[in-house]
Amino acid sequence: MQLELPVAAPLSADLYDFGVRSSGQTHGVVLTKPHIVDLVLDLAGYTEDRDLATLRLLEPSCGTGAFLIRALERLLTSAQRHGHAAADLAPCLLGVDIDAAHCTATREALATVLHVQGAVDADTARGLVAGWVRQADFLLEPLPTADIVVGNPPYVRVEQIAPALQAEYRRRFESLFDRADLYVAFIERALHLLAPGGILSFICADRWISNRYGAPLRQLVTDRFRLFAYVDLHQASPFEAEVIAYPSIFGIGTGRTERVLMGRLETATAEECQELRRYLRGEASRADVASYDTWFSGAAPWVTSGPEHLRLLRRLEAQFETLEADGVTRVGIGVATGADAAYIVDATTGVEADRLVPLVRREDLRAGRIENAGRFVLNTFGDDGRVVDLGAFPGLAAHLDQFPTVRARHVAKKNPTGWFRTIDRVYPELVGRPKLLIPDIAGSNEVTFDAGQFHPHHNLYFVTSDAWDLEVLGGLLSSKVALFFVWSYAVKMRGGYLRFQAQYLRRIRVPSPRSLRAELSTALRDAFRARDFAALDALALEAYGLDALIPFDFVDTRG
Repeated sequence: MQLELPVAAPLSADLYDFGVRSSGQTHGVVLTKPHIVDLVLDLAGYTEDRDLATLRLLEPSCGTGAFLIRALERLLTSAQRHGHAAADLAPCLLGVDIDAAHCTATREALATVLHVQGAVDADTARGLVAGWVRQADFLLEPLPTADIVVGNPPYVRVEQIAPALQAEYRRRFESLFDRADLYVAFIERALHLLAPGGILSFICADRWISNRYGAPLRQLVTDRFRLFAYVDLHQASPFEAEVIAYPSIFGIGTGRTERVLMGRLETATAEECQELRRYLRGEASRADVASYDTWFSGAAPWVTSGPEHLRLLRRLEAQFETLEADGVTRVGIGVATGADAAYIVDATTGVEADRLVPLVRREDLRAGRIENAGRFVLNTFGDDGRVVDLGAFPGLAAHLDQFPTVRARHVAKKNPTGWFRTIDRVYPELVGRPKLLIPDIAGSNEVTFDAGQFHPHHNLYFVTSDAWDLEVLGGLLSSKVALFFVWSYAVKMRGGYLRFQAQYLRRIRVPSPRSLRAELSTALRDAFRARDFAALDALALEAYGLDALIPFDFVDTRG
């Protein structure tokens, strides 16, 4: 049975204006290490003790056949054990790739395996590999269902795809939401191709499990499929080349999620993978594996740090409201200009004074203080939210005319009459508001109080509130308890650094300011001003009613 997709107008492979296929790197393919491939196949249950000739295995975006080759070796061993002839194996494998050279290389490699391991004659081998490898776009090609889907889908930002092809993908796949990476559409399509009882096992970037763009895919998995295993590879290097992809391995089948095994590989060496493979086979093993007896519902982000951390997180989330729940506390991000060299200036630039808005950047924050670097961001908007009449500001016009890159920006081409606008609107009124500033990327929660002097740059998030004394809130947000919420949900980068994006900051739970004793609020304010983090951590435990916090690893950059 095939997945029925609407017939689209022919779309040429030339519409791809990117060179990434399976890796996140430009040009060529980054190969998955053989022992990682073996682990992925084991997780999918594609093992030699089974009669693999009764199954169809599919590898989307097969590249040069890393998974197909290992699968064929297992298939041939299984076929010999179960008495199948080579001709019986025609429906057993299918690899798809849009690149003709990749398909040719994969066919040649498979033919070699057939000749060496299976002693298959040349004509039979040619016939088999011709049916096993198909040059096509996996996301558009009508394909048969599969019992096993394995591989490493391509990592391609959606904005790198030609507009016509991007529109067609978005029409077909609900998971291609917001600025999603193309791999999410590959996961969705692969899930829909699973036969009853089928299993998908991918090694893939893991941002979709927590990011905003992954919400539709998480909803699909939790509503209609069975997540049964997840392997964290953040600290490991599973590819032959060095790639910053923050990968994971996951197993998803048909049915509904009940119990999820959570594994972690620190090095992803052959020896460490072998321990995990032993665990999957039910043998004695030293693998680092935990079990989640409940999982997340709907589109909620997945917390994979450990069952004990999840229990604490759920307890706190049941007891306290989110940071913005009061309706008057707001998390925002600073201004993105699209051409900082043109739009960030000093006071001597010659631009009209009322177009200059004081700016603070990440590098201006030092140990909880703002060092005024005398920077300004140009305000190209009026109070009504529309771009100004450039003719009324000759200084601004003369300045921007010096920067040809301003007219070359995508936002300028979309708005010919307002070509000079910044990507984001500048809000001068934000300058005078007291706010907390939080850098986007940091090892831990670095919170700085701005009494009302600056507009933040786009590498800073900010918190304003009409309900809180912001220095009291700053004390809570500087604590390990607040960090625990971000740490639970945020993308964890190599080196232990975290992304403090708005979507994660908004998941921080806080007690009501009215629930805090006056003495506790005063102590939080004083400790925040003194940057006494040991005191803040202890005071936050009291504010949240905790005796202690379950330890978690992070890089403490608060000092």
